[in-house]
Order: sequence, then structure tokens, then C-alpha cells
Amino acid sequence: MTPLGEPGAATAPRTGRPRRRRAGTGARRGVPLPLLLPGVLALAFLLLPLLALLIRAPWRSLPDQLTSTEVWQALQLSLVSATAATAVSLVLGVPLAWLLARTEFPGRGFVRALVTLPLVLPPVVGGVALLLALGRNGVIGQWLDSWFGITLPFTTTGVVVAEAFVAMPFLVISVEGTLRAADPRYEEAAATLGASRFTAFRRVTLPLIAPGVAAGAVLAWARALGEFGATITFAGNFPGRTQTMPLAVYLALQNDPEAAISLSLVLLAVSITVLAGLRDRWMTPS
Repeated sequence: MTPLGEPGAATAPRTGRPRRRRAGTGARRGVPLPLLLPGVLALAFLLLPLLALLIRAPWRSLPDQLTSTEVWQALQLSLVSATAATAVSLVLGVPLAWLLARTEFPGRGFVRALVTLPLVLPPVVGGVALLLALGRNGVIGQWLDSWFGITLPFTTTGVVVAEAFVAMPFLVISVEGTLRAADPRYEEAAATLGASRFTAFRRVTLPLIAPGVAAGAVLAWARALGEFGATITFAGNFPGRTQTMPLAVYLALQNDPEAAISLSLVLLAVSITVLAGLRDRWMTPS
């Protein structure tokens, strides 16, 4: 008898069964017509407005449009305020996400629902709520004005506050999801070595969840950059002080459509850049 693995070893006869195909390969052979047509219509519905924006863009006068004083002021203010709102979201949102993911307290589910409320709340309603809370006669704003002389509405700081209000939930959700997926045993091991809970968070957890924090920060920045309703309600639309790019688009659409299209192209380019940056994290099928 020839031992197995040596030349001439007997091999098991084939049974004649077809090899099992990999999962999902059979579904690619054909697409049902009732699914194909609505899918193509949905794709056209989403892409045609963007294509129309590119087709009607004033490409020849685009450099002059983007270098005009009004457009540059709105662009500069948008970039600065969105970055500041993202910084506020990071400083406040990351600890909040850690509390929701790592601690147990009564009403945690209700608190999580309140945190995500700005995601579905109409931005104009958020602006009204900010006025009632932080306005000169607001619940907190009256004390800020009388005690410290701080007035937030219709100021550049008010723009940052409005953008942080609508953008922070994106960061909190992203970081909380990353924290729930991270193994807590690393923190427990750091605690057994004598590290405090804050030290374990700073030295162990934060580097571990850095990709989720970065993704949440990018989403928050993009959301803050495109904010309109809460900003115009809480901060107004004053050129050079509170007029961001979305507000400038709205105003230019009535007086200078080419400038509105140029600013829209800038916002479109930013959105595409954000999606490209997040592609490997959320847009690649596993």
C-alpha cells in the first residue's frame, strides 16, 4: 500500500457533485425588471440635479466669482466657523460619547435619544430653540448678558454655536459606535496596572478609537459647513460677520445666480471630498 502524500497514492474518487458556488454569485446573473427600473430612476433622480449644476456652472467666470470680496468673506467665515464648531464638538462630544458607551446611569436611552434629536429636528426649530435658550432674553442668555456682557445671537460666535448644535450629534454617534466596538479589556488591563480611568481613556482608549473620532470630526465639519436654518435664525445673515456660504448662496440666488452656482460648486466639491475620505470606513462593503 502506498502511503498518502507520496507519488502514486490513491486519491478519493470524484462523486460528480458540482462545486458549491460562492454566496452571492448567482444573484449577479440577472436583475429583475421591477427592481431595475426603480433603481435606475432613483439614481437619475439623485444625480441629475448635480449634473445640471455642473452643466450650468459659469466655468469661465468661476475664478472671478470665487475671488470676489463677498464670496471670499463667506468662504473664509464658513471655513473658520465650521472648524471652530468641530473643535467644540470634539471637546464636548467625545466625553459625551464615552459616557453613553461606557457608563450605566438611569435614563441613558432617553439621553441618547435627546442627543440624536438635532439630527431629525428641523434646523429652523433648532435656531428658535437656541434663541430661547441663549438669546438676550433667553433662559441662559439673559444671565450671560447681565453677568458677563456676552451676547451670542447675530454674532460670529453665534454662528459657531448654531453649527455645533447641529453637527455635534454626528460626532457623538460615530464615536459611541466605535467605543462599543472597541474591546474594553484594554482599559481594564490598564486599570490593573494602576492607571486611573481618565489615564486609561487618554493613553489607551483614545488612540484605539482615533479612526472613529476622525470620521466623526469630518462628518461634523461637513455638516457645520453646510448648515443654513439654525444659522440664519440664531445668527442672522450679515455679510462679513455671520453670512456663511449657504447663506450667501441663498442671497446670491436672488441677485447674482452665477455667484450662487459658484458657491454651490464649492460646497459640492467639499461634500465629494468628505465622501472620498470616508470611503474606506463606511462605503466599502465588508
